[in-house]
Amino acid sequence: MIPTFAHALCDDAAVFPPGLAPLAEAVPAHRAHRAAPYADLVGPLVVPATALDELDRLLGDEPLDVSITAPGGPCQAAKALARAAELPVTVRGLEIAVPPGMQPDEFFRVLGRTTAPVYVEIPRDDRRPAMIAAVAARRHRAKFRTGGVKAHLYPSPDELAAGIKAAVDARLPFKATAGLHHPVRNTDPETGFHQHGFLNLLLATDAALRGRPVAELAAILADRDAPSVASRVSSLGEARTIAARGRFLSFGTCSITDPLNELADLGLLASALQECTR
Repeated sequence: MIPTFAHALCDDAAVFPPGLAPLAEAVPAHRAHRAAPYADLVGPLVVPATALDELDRLLGDEPLDVSITAPGGPCQAAKALARAAELPVTVRGLEIAVPPGMQPDEFFRVLGRTTAPVYVEIPRDDRRPAMIAAVAARRHRAKFRTGGVKAHLYPSPDELAAGIKAAVDARLPFKATAGLHHPVRNTDPETGFHQHGFLNLLLATDAALRGRPVAELAAILADRDAPSVASRVSSLGEARTIAARGRFLSFGTCSITDPLNELADLGLLASALQECTR
């Protein structure tokens, strides 16, 4: 019932801002999402490295797919992965920030070898080209920060377009995190922040795969016409959709039901799935 473009699109980041759900609530809620008719929409539960001890007390013997964030960098990530090996979890992602000033060679030396899928949060400074090249060369994955609790955490359409173009050109899969609260670009009425839309990212990825220039990708990311964006997504076709999702893997959302309902409202998901959230 979940169309190809939305399969495993939403990583469950319920414990992160602005949702900030207690882990004791997020775990059973995630299990409920994974048992629901819309389960194919849902990726792993995203948890911070610092929460693994608490997670241990909540799991019992029932396994869980998780993605672990390590904002402290590769040393924290390596320690978190060792701790996760003691838990009944499958690590679907290890999301690692790059500390200020750290260069690619040092980053990967500190990280060491890992069998878990690695997502490196690409720095928003002059290290970006070298880091993208290094991540691609090691067959890891990228992570782009697309928002947050302050305005400066939101990259402009031009900046994000350049990042997507560079990743696609390097054949580098990526995920996005933070600020993607709606399918289509919008302005949050409470904060005034201009927020990216996750469907805009999908269409921009498709355009990058077709060799379109950064300026065109930026225009796609800036598009606020929700019916038009939805129509373009539904018109991609199976092959282009699969190719685009092969690069844009997922995004983190503090709500699973919000994107589900908004996609249904746009006519991109069956209305029966929307009813499951009520």
